[in-house]
Amino acid sequence: MIRVYNTLSRTKEPFEPVRPGKVGVYLCGPTVYKPSHIGHMVGPVIFDTIKRYLVYSGFDVTLVVNVTDVDDKLIAESNRRGVPMPQIAEEMTDDYMRNLEALGVDGIDHFPHCTESMEQIVELTEKLIDRGFAYEAGGDVYFEVSKCPGYGKLSHRTEEALQGDGGGTTERKRASADFALWKRAKPGEPSWESPWGPGRPGWHIECSAMSHGILGETFDVHGGGLDLVFPHHENEIAQSECAHGKPMAKYWMHNGLMQASHEVGKVGGRQTRAREGDLDSQEAGKISKSKGSEPFRELLDQFPGETIRFFVLSTHYRRPIDFSEERLAEVQTGMDTFYRFFKRYERTTGESFYGLAAPATREQGDFDPGDDPLLTAAAGHRDRFLEAMDDDFNTGGGVAALFDLVRELNKYADQEGLEEPGKRDPAKLASLKRATVVFKELAGTLGLFRRPPEEAAPAGDNELTAKLLDLLVEIRAEARKARDFATADKIRDSLAEIGVALEDRPGGTEWSLQ
Repeated sequence: MIRVYNTLSRTKEPFEPVRPGKVGVYLCGPTVYKPSHIGHMVGPVIFDTIKRYLVYSGFDVTLVVNVTDVDDKLIAESNRRGVPMPQIAEEMTDDYMRNLEALGVDGIDHFPHCTESMEQIVELTEKLIDRGFAYEAGGDVYFEVSKCPGYGKLSHRTEEALQGDGGGTTERKRASADFALWKRAKPGEPSWESPWGPGRPGWHIECSAMSHGILGETFDVHGGGLDLVFPHHENEIAQSECAHGKPMAKYWMHNGLMQASHEVGKVGGRQTRAREGDLDSQEAGKISKSKGSEPFRELLDQFPGETIRFFVLSTHYRRPIDFSEERLAEVQTGMDTFYRFFKRYERTTGESFYGLAAPATREQGDFDPGDDPLLTAAAGHRDRFLEAMDDDFNTGGGVAALFDLVRELNKYADQEGLEEPGKRDPAKLASLKRATVVFKELAGTLGLFRRPPEEAAPAGDNELTAKLLDLLVEIRAEARKARDFATADKIRDSLAEIGVALEDRPGGTEWSLQ
């Protein structure tokens, strides 16, 4: 039984969809006014993984991520650059999509855009006015918070802590906590027609309209960063539930924020050690555009997308993620454990790890290990992986199980001498293959190791560098054969100093860049 932590109840609850077998998930997406940074990638990676695991567990899942392509920030950026707002939105949306592709995030079914949803937004605003929950004032429309029973139930804020939209519109509101559903356009601003005159939507109403349009009046999971609990998600609940008279979402799931680590100068934030669910401390160190975080595409020039995905999933999604380039480098080194095993598997079996067919569902993956020691161990690690993921999608625990399983596979290959052609027992090879299929099955639910990684580019000309390294490995092998160990060690140590590692195996020596 899968259990999820519901921010609304502040407890873990059994996961039981509104409609048996069907799951609707809505995740708040980007405001596309500047290039994405790594903080924008956390939610998509997490909820893409959650969808994968739910599908693996037998559910039919629809995942929706919105795109905010009209907003005060977009208008300000358009004015600053002297470029039309739609052009900026298109450029930044393309940037966002390329980044998702690099991270293997391909499970999103719908990307509704705010500018394409104006009819639904206006209809929802009209409905709130008709039902007495909103009012028009000088071309603006506000939601009247005092009319909403239970307002504040998600964030648990007191009335004194409530806030609405301020600035030059404050005098038109009936109460300071009221917030904008529709904003009248200023001269020269982009606008859409409405019963209240030309204008554009407030921040919160667009998500209520888009989620309702695709997933219905009540859906299963609403996700987003912890910083969106208030006011954004609180206001979404108020709008949707007052308009439709029923719960908006059954489960509210919030991921921790990407925190600047000790490399403070690189991301512009100050170091924090925030706790799970502690918004104030997480906000203090949150990576954001205003804190100088680099565009995500620059990070991709330094680290493969799979490494960054692995990094995000190595921590439970509700905890803050401690970010630094040093930490990413450590994760990359840890991932080499898996890549080395994949090469070893190919040397041993003559088959590519990436060509293995793995079970697509939990039920298909169940198997009886019998009395085979390796398969018994693999079944145990699989059980631990599933227990971790069933417990509020604990990807950190799942990653730990993968490390344990690959260690078991390497140990078995060593003990049975499976890399030595003369010692390859067909029955032992079959066990190794079956246990490796278990590994691929589990890694696939995290969206990992789905295709071979792009080889890191050696310095200088790639082909020439590779040929020179192959030549050095060959010279070292001849030196060892002649028992000239001093020369062999000199080659190995000198290569290590420039970041090239040699790994001696029964079938030969391989080099890799560190």
